[in-house]
Amino acid sequence: MQKSLNGAMLRKMVMGAYNNLEINRKYIDSINVYPVPDGDTGSNMFLTFKSSANEVNNCQSNNLDALCEAFSKGALRGARGNSGVILSQIIRGLSSEIMLHKEITTKTFAKAMQGGATMAYKAVATPREGTILTVIRVMAESAESIAKKCTDFDEFFKQVLECGEEILSQTPEMNTVLKSAGVVDSGGRGVLTVFYGFYKGLNDDFEYEIVEDAPKKIEETQTAHVNYENLADIQFAYCTQFMVVHINKKTTESDIDRFREKLMALGDSVICVGDLSLIKVHVHTNEPNKALGYALEMGEITEITIENMLEENRALKQKQAQQEQSKKAFGMVSVAAGDGIAAVFKDLGVDYVIEGGQTMNPSANDIALAVDKVPSDHVFVFPNNKNIILAAEQARNLTKKFIHVVPTLSIPEGVSAMLAFNIDGTLDENLEAMNAARANVVSGSVTHAVRETHVDGFDLKNGDIIGLSGGKIVAIDRLVGEATTKLIAKMVDESKVNITLFYGQDVQQEDAEQLQKDLAEKFPQCEVTVLEGGQPVYYYIISVE
Repeated sequence: MQKSLNGAMLRKMVMGAYNNLEINRKYIDSINVYPVPDGDTGSNMFLTFKSSANEVNNCQSNNLDALCEAFSKGALRGARGNSGVILSQIIRGLSSEIMLHKEITTKTFAKAMQGGATMAYKAVATPREGTILTVIRVMAESAESIAKKCTDFDEFFKQVLECGEEILSQTPEMNTVLKSAGVVDSGGRGVLTVFYGFYKGLNDDFEYEIVEDAPKKIEETQTAHVNYENLADIQFAYCTQFMVVHINKKTTESDIDRFREKLMALGDSVICVGDLSLIKVHVHTNEPNKALGYALEMGEITEITIENMLEENRALKQKQAQQEQSKKAFGMVSVAAGDGIAAVFKDLGVDYVIEGGQTMNPSANDIALAVDKVPSDHVFVFPNNKNIILAAEQARNLTKKFIHVVPTLSIPEGVSAMLAFNIDGTLDENLEAMNAARANVVSGSVTHAVRETHVDGFDLKNGDIIGLSGGKIVAIDRLVGEATTKLIAKMVDESKVNITLFYGQDVQQEDAEQLQKDLAEKFPQCEVTVLEGGQPVYYYIISVE
């Protein structure tokens, strides 16, 4: 009977949840409401949790406060998409309560779940029931009731998970879109997957290496800019790194612990990891000779690197002064998938384009890193996707710069908003003009169904070409050109005079040009423009103005 949990057990729970999300991410992706190949709830939640698990994996302490700080910090930095942002807030709430205790009881964990649910609701401007929010809230409420009678974690988790399954099964009745599609909420399934992983981690050991993802590609439109926000006088001048090998036979694990304590007294940024066969050391100190001397008491030293950080700091401060002189009033960061679309944004004056979109939502940290590279204190961010807006908002917590999110829902809205920018305008004037411009655009996209289902009044078969506008399927066909024409017919009215199509990586140029001619004949009142977008997933992204 397990009545309390310590840091080591919490670590196992985190790794269990990571493993369970990895196994089930594709299934969670597959039950997204819309049957298009951009189902990414599972991927977003997995990548968010992976960042969190990496931080826990790298935490050298099993104290609950240190582990919870790592757990929460990793989730914040890795949050991707709406589901990932909400999951990061659930983790933040859990961690904030657990870190206050020396050990975890079922009552403590239930209270932490309530904190997670509260944080999750605060993350969403307009919470909707029948979603991940409902699932975590009901699970937390049930957990508090269960914990009053149940002190054994094994039984506690079984009952909480049963309540979770029950409320998840009810989500289609709370959300008509889910009911029509015949699926439960994918975010709700994702959070249940996490808690199943917690339960599994308590009962098994999971030993595997967490491999870091390659960083998101950030397209630069000018020379890279260093982030000088945190430059300060260097307290410890020498970055000292080395390894201790051929360790003396009399050395013990306690000696390594005492060695680490000595290093911490010499400076900061101490890393001292290893065992009685090899120890790796990193320390910032003014006395590298003492660090090396302490190491020699235990064995031989090799791969010694000592860097003078004072010289680097002086050089950076000089560059900082130069950059201050060249700062712009406003900077621009945009999210886009496809070389052609990225090129359009660059031509319009965007400083950085982050590669991303439906299938690869950038994290809050990806956006903050891009913002930090822009030579301006005020940066407009164009998410160009409803599933990226929350991450863009959360990026404000990861930078000292002022982020102004223009909540563009599509590439056409982003382009229109950029065209409305006035370099001589004030912040408020530009925000007003950009939001007005994006509101005047009608956006559409053409992709294909990946399973049979009934949604938005259509009986879809696998492989059907579908046209979407306003967040709904409004046209279907078996041919790309026909579906695109039907979609545009739904988007055009007497007030519209321009039709712009970005064709994707799966469309041939000659086919796009032929469609341009056909559309010009069908809609003679409109000027039809076709541009190479190069985007994945969507055959065409369409703007009608």
